[in-house]
Amino acid sequence: MLLTLTTTHRPATDLGYLLVKHPDRVHSFDVPTGTAYVLYPEAGDDRCTAALLLDVDPQKLRAQKDAFELSQYVNDRPYAASSLLASALAKVFRSALRGASKDRPELAATAIPLEIRVPVLRGTTDLVTHLFAPLGWTVRAESIPFEPEIGGDSRYVDLHLTGELRLADALNHLYVLLPVLDDAKHYWVAPDEIEKLLRSGEGWLGGHPEKVLIARRYLAHRRSLATSALALLEADQETTTEEDAELPVARKAPLAEHRRDAVVAALAEVNASRVLDLGCGGGALLTALLRNKQFTEIVGADVSSRALDQAARRLRLDRLPERQRDRIRLIQTALTYRDDRLRGFDAAVLMEVIEHVDLPRLPALEAAVFGHARPGAVVVTTPNVEYNVHYEGLTGMRHSDHRFEWTRAEFTAWAERVAAGHGYTVTIRGVGDADETTGAPTQLALFTITDATTTEVTA
Repeated sequence: MLLTLTTTHRPATDLGYLLVKHPDRVHSFDVPTGTAYVLYPEAGDDRCTAALLLDVDPQKLRAQKDAFELSQYVNDRPYAASSLLASALAKVFRSALRGASKDRPELAATAIPLEIRVPVLRGTTDLVTHLFAPLGWTVRAESIPFEPEIGGDSRYVDLHLTGELRLADALNHLYVLLPVLDDAKHYWVAPDEIEKLLRSGEGWLGGHPEKVLIARRYLAHRRSLATSALALLEADQETTTEEDAELPVARKAPLAEHRRDAVVAALAEVNASRVLDLGCGGGALLTALLRNKQFTEIVGADVSSRALDQAARRLRLDRLPERQRDRIRLIQTALTYRDDRLRGFDAAVLMEVIEHVDLPRLPALEAAVFGHARPGAVVVTTPNVEYNVHYEGLTGMRHSDHRFEWTRAEFTAWAERVAAGHGYTVTIRGVGDADETTGAPTQLALFTITDATTTEVTA
């Protein structure tokens, strides 16, 4: 299956910097269902096109447990764009999806002319238009006809999109809407999938006229998950629509909410008032911190300028009363480098951050946070890989951008080593509904600074 991305922004070859893929090379990547390639059919100053080609391995496709309810041997998965292509896009263009660019940071934050083509996509012309047009795209979707001897149109379209958008926004539109149009994900949809939808839909999904359809299809028609996602969107938008009301209120809070509550409780436990949210992303935790008057100074830090823009929109910084606005600020920084601006705080939070860091880079993060910034307390959360057995059909890690996921013993060993090496004590606890054998889905470590090196571990 194929997706092409073209720009006429001059010099057009800057697209290579934004995608972190050199135009003079063919790049290949192993993905769970085959091999993804990135190549450039054209690369000039006036026009540059990058192509993402996914070559599906039928044997690997069979290993997906026939999630599509189609034949293992005769199906359209190697050819029609679907969640397979969306997953490959997330792995291959990870930095571009976040809006991060070391070489062209200003360009990454700028809307540029873009043309996108997906030559074979399951869907109707009307649905494609209803999904992409509200996002600022000019849509041309042509039905693909059957062979002349059969006659009529197939269930596939040839999609052309043109518009002037930030590259990161364009890629996030595709990441969400390709599986929505296909309406059949190739992997089991766990509750954590809500976070992926909200993260990729930050800034546009809440106001989309088809947000109910998008949430339902993206979350594989799991009603409780769609309800939770729409409730979180509604809270962010502070509006209620009739479409949202047709879904009942979720009976159980999502894990993301449990996690935020546990972090806020840990901060209250150490009486923190000046708090760092390191790797703040789109600002979910910052919103919770701002609501709590205990926190008098809040700093959100992230390497991605796009994430910081999303956080600013989510917090409505431009509309906050002056007293509220004075309590919070956002800064761009890399957590693996020492930054004097992060020193002197009561507490720092690394919520679902460390698993996104390559293991060889983790000691640099430890030195920068626990050694140089040295807050009075540090709260760290990360997935408990032992709990993954409860996600039926899940193979591998919970998210494609995780570099690792630890068992409880591995997390405890890491936390004890970091605490002993930097003069902290640590307590470890579970977050979410715990299983007697595998523990809770999330594990949390609360580090408090001390001259002692003893470590307490609690269930």
